[in-house]
Amino acid sequence: MGKPTGFMDDERQSSTIIAPEERIKNFDEFHIPLSKECQQTQGGRCMDCGVPFCQYGQMIGGMTSGCPLNNLIPEWNDLIYRGNWERALKRLKKTNNFPEFTSRVCPALCEAACTCNINGLPVSVKENEHGIIEYGYEKGLIQPEPPKVRTGKRIAVIGSGPSGLAAADQLNHRGHYVTVFERNDRIGGLLRYGIPNMKLEKQVIDRRVDIMKAEGVAFMTNTNVGVDIKPSRILREYDAVILACGASNPRDIKVPGRESKGIYFAVDYLTKVTKSLLNSGLQDGKIPVVKDKKVMVIGGGDTGNDCVGTSIRLGAASVIQLEMMPKAPDTRADNNPWPEWPKICKTDYGQEESIAVFGHDPRVYQTTVKEFIADEKGNVCKAVLVKLEFKKDPETGRMNMCEVPGSEYIEDVDLVLIAAGFLGSQEYVTRAFGVDVDGRTNVATVPGEYKTSKEKIFVAGDMHRGQSLVVWAIREGRDVSKEVDKYLMGYTNL
Repeated sequence: MGKPTGFMDDERQSSTIIAPEERIKNFDEFHIPLSKECQQTQGGRCMDCGVPFCQYGQMIGGMTSGCPLNNLIPEWNDLIYRGNWERALKRLKKTNNFPEFTSRVCPALCEAACTCNINGLPVSVKENEHGIIEYGYEKGLIQPEPPKVRTGKRIAVIGSGPSGLAAADQLNHRGHYVTVFERNDRIGGLLRYGIPNMKLEKQVIDRRVDIMKAEGVAFMTNTNVGVDIKPSRILREYDAVILACGASNPRDIKVPGRESKGIYFAVDYLTKVTKSLLNSGLQDGKIPVVKDKKVMVIGGGDTGNDCVGTSIRLGAASVIQLEMMPKAPDTRADNNPWPEWPKICKTDYGQEESIAVFGHDPRVYQTTVKEFIADEKGNVCKAVLVKLEFKKDPETGRMNMCEVPGSEYIEDVDLVLIAAGFLGSQEYVTRAFGVDVDGRTNVATVPGEYKTSKEKIFVAGDMHRGQSLVVWAIREGRDVSKEVDKYLMGYTNL
C-alpha cells in the first residue's frame, strides 16, 4: 500500500469524456485517458484492503462481486502509484490475456466491489488497467513470445470471440498447435461485430491478433464449421476441439405483425453497421436506412443501449427504448448492500446522447410491444404498446409481469431493433458435433467442468454458461485451456 491516506487525500478522477454533441459525429472511442501522473495518483487511492473484494470474483446474492479473472488489483495499483509501470504490466498479464478489451468494455465489477464504495467513490480500477496495458504497447513491452518448445498436439478452437481467443492464447503459449476457426470475415466474434466501434475500436483487436499470429496461432476466417467443414474432419485432424461459438440465438418478439419489413435483431443490425464502417466508411449502402427514421429499440440492456447510440450516429429522427422492468433505484436499496453488485439505474452513453440530442431519456419502463402495424408496402409504421405491472400468480405464488388492462397506446415507428437477449447456442453447431445441451440450449457439462458429452470435445464461453460478459468469457477460455491441457498431457502447468 503505497499511500496509506491516498483514499482520503485524493478524489477519484477518471478519463475525460467527449461531449455527446461532438462524439455522435463519428464512431470513434470518446474517452481521453488521464495523464500518467494523474493515473499514479489514482493508484495511490487503493487501500490494499485486508479482504479485497475487487479481485474476489465470486457470487454474492446471486450476482458476481469483483473481478471474475481475480486480477491482482491491489498489487498493480500500488505499483503504478510508485511509477513501476513495467512490473504492473507483468502482474496484470498474469491473470488477464486481453486487458485492452476489458479496460474498454467491462462494466467494472471490480469497482462495484471496491471497499471505498462504502463511504465514497471507488478506485478507478478500470482506468488504471487501461493505463497499464496501453503503456505496455506504447513502450514496446508487448511483443510476440512464441513458445520455445512445441508439444506436437493440435487443437481446434471453433469461434474467435473472447473465450476462443483466450483459450487459443493460453494453449499456444503452452506449446500446442492451435487453429482458430471463425465463420465471419474477420476475427473477434462478439468483440468485432457485437460491440460498436465507439466502445472498442477494431484496430485494438487487430493489434492483439497480429501478436497471436506472430506467436504461432493459426486463424481461418470465412470458415463455418458444421457447414463449410464437417466436424468429422475436424475431429480426425485435431487432438482436441473447443467449442466457443457464443450464445447466438437471439430472443424474438412473437406478436402480430412481426413479419413486417424494417424489424431487425439488434446484433444483426450492429454487425451490418460495423461491417459497412470497416469496409467502406458506411458508404456501401449495406445497412438499414436510419437517417430521419423513428427508431424503436426493444430491450434495456447493453446491446439495446448500443443500438440507441448507433442509431443516433446514423441520423435517427427519434429513438425510444422499451424496458419491461421498472426503473431501478438511483441509489442502493437496503436489501442490496455492498459488496453485492449495485442494482441501481445506470444511464449509459447511448442514453446520455439521446438526452443531449432529443432532450429526454429514451427509456420507457414497464412497457412492451403487443402488435406491429405495417403500411401498404409491408413496412412497419406503428407499434401497439402496452404497460406492464407485477402480479402474483395465485397457483405458484411467483410474481409475473402482466399487461395493465386498457393501457394500450400506439407509437409511430419506422425501424425496430430487437435487443431482448439470447437463448443459447445454435442448433446446427451442437447437432453437427453431437454434444448434449441443457434446458437452456447451452452445451451441457458437469458443473465446474468444460468437457462435453463427446470425447475430446470441450466448450467455453457463452455457449457454455449462457449470455454473459467479456470478462467471464476470458475466464472461461483460461479455465477450459487448463482442462484441455491436462487431457492432452496428463497434467497442466497453466
